Amino acid sequence: MVSIDLDTVLDRAWADKPLAEVLAAPVSALKGVSDRDGELLKEAFGVTTVAELAELKYVRWAQALAALDTAK
Repeated sequence: MVSIDLDTVLDRAWADKPLAEVLAAPVSALKGVSDRDGELLKEAFGVTTVAELAELKYVRWAQALAALDTAK
């Protein structure tokens, strides 16, 4: 089971929302991601929600590469 501190990864306004609502939220719901960052992600990759960002192939590729590095 994956455990995550929502207060650490979400803007305060989103920390108490249900998971389905967070996944449908704009990427700016993530702490440290500005509205402008969200606009740039939309322009570059067509990503508008937290769920779409999680499914972005480039994110998954980067995670796989990082996992290989920690498997040493």
